[in-house]
Amino acid sequence: GKSSLLKAVAGLQPSGDGARVALEGRDLMGLPAHQIVEAGLALVPEGRGIFGELTVRENLMLGAFARRARADEVRNRERVLALFPRLAERLEQTARTMSGGEQQMVAIGRALMSAPEILLLDEPSLGLSPLLCGELFRALQQIRADGISVLLVEQNAKRSLAIADRGYLIENGRIVGSGIAADLARDPAVQRAYLGGAK
Repeated sequence: GKSSLLKAVAGLQPSGDGARVALEGRDLMGLPAHQIVEAGLALVPEGRGIFGELTVRENLMLGAFARRARADEVRNRERVLALFPRLAERLEQTARTMSGGEQQMVAIGRALMSAPEILLLDEPSLGLSPLLCGELFRALQQIRADGISVLLVEQNAKRSLAIADRGYLIENGRIVGSGIAADLARDPAVQRAYLGGAK
């Protein structure tokens, strides 16, 4: 349900009848994925989707292929390396030799190289250590502070709601709840069902 939704928004999977995705009034449904990237959406898929045989630098440069990103390629790369300093130290390292957390940094960095208006992330903390999970959520806060909207599908509901403006609860492909993230985090029913019990 949730991953399918993100893939449909990103143009990687057909959506249901009557579905509509629009960005600034432009209908994106049915457009090929590369045109959706040009429109300002970038997806970080579950499982990262990096190219293991390529270096960190090469993976990042793949994200800069979008016309919208070419003029600011150097500035975008500097921004990514400031966000993830560990990548600056490993630019010539092949991605497959990196830890899961470092690979996730590469995947997010590659998406940011396309200069998105909206960053779609599918389960970015999956399999990360608590330390790297903390780094990831701090990076997401910085991305938002830089003016990029984030649509996050994440199993770590507590951390997600802590950085989000709005939250949507999805079960079996259907939205079963939505609201201001802070309100959802305080809701006893949401706490019991998604956050490990009421406080």
